[in-house]
Amino acid sequence: MTFQDDKLIVLALVRRAQAGDREALGELFTRFERHIFLIARARLRNDHEAQELVQDVFVQVMEKLGQLREPEAFAGWLRTIAHRTAINRGTRRAPEVAAEPETLEATCQDERCPVADAIRREDGVHLRAGLDRLGDLDRETLEAFYVRGQSLIEMSDEFDAPVGTIKRRLHVARKRLAKEVEPLVAV
Repeated sequence: MTFQDDKLIVLALVRRAQAGDREALGELFTRFERHIFLIARARLRNDHEAQELVQDVFVQVMEKLGQLREPEAFAGWLRTIAHRTAINRGTRRAPEVAAEPETLEATCQDERCPVADAIRREDGVHLRAGLDRLGDLDRETLEAFYVRGQSLIEMSDEFDAPVGTIKRRLHVARKRLAKEVEPLVAV
């Protein structure tokens, strides 16, 4: 089978999958699973996380395949989803550290104290006041990312804007929030 033949097979599978053929979608999964796994493992450096990411990517593919306007671009589109999902997962999750329960008990401390609690509450009040002073777009962008925990891709869909624009909005909104909170904290 030539490379061109393989491309035609994938194109036919994509079109069938877009028409609702679940077997075609399963075949696409089988054909691309290993490739997506390798992308994920290279980014995340963890086989378990990479396997979970493969599943997440194909869930996204199932949900968004109808939006793919050029079925012949499926492989590149799939790689883009894999890379972006891996980047989001890598930046959103802290590295896991395994420890025995006895070790955890010996090293964990109750950091709660009345002064620390009061400072956290006061910071929260200042943060909410600063958010209230922001424009709607800045506030909605920060709340989507930090409060609702949406990924950049989810925000891109919600705000109907490219991921790069979402990143810029987050950066600008954080700076504006810092300017709004600074005078409140200095008081």
